[in-house]
Order: sequence, then C-alpha cells, then structure tokens
Amino acid sequence: MRGLITGRDVVLHAFTIVRLWGLPTYLRCLRAALSRRPSTFLAVVHACRV
Repeated sequence: MRGLITGRDVVLHAFTIVRLWGLPTYLRCLRAALSRRPSTFLAVVHACRV
C-alpha cells in the first residue's frame, strides 16, 4: 500500500471528499492527482489546515 492519490480515487470518492472536507479540499485533491508529483490524501488535507 502506497497511499498515493490517484485521479480515479478522487473521482470515485468526490461526494465523500466534498461532504466531509469541502470543495476547496476536493479541488486540491484534483490538482494533486493531476500533477506528476506523488502526494497522499493526508498531505493534501493537512496542507489546508496549516
């Protein structure tokens, strides 16, 4: 298990992400999934709280 964000995961779980963490976090997840740099969901969520 690597825990990296994939575009497929972001799209499949869009409703849950938006409902629990909001639209800005979902958009950051999309950006992270589309970028070439590996990132985890926790890193994206933590970045918005700092």
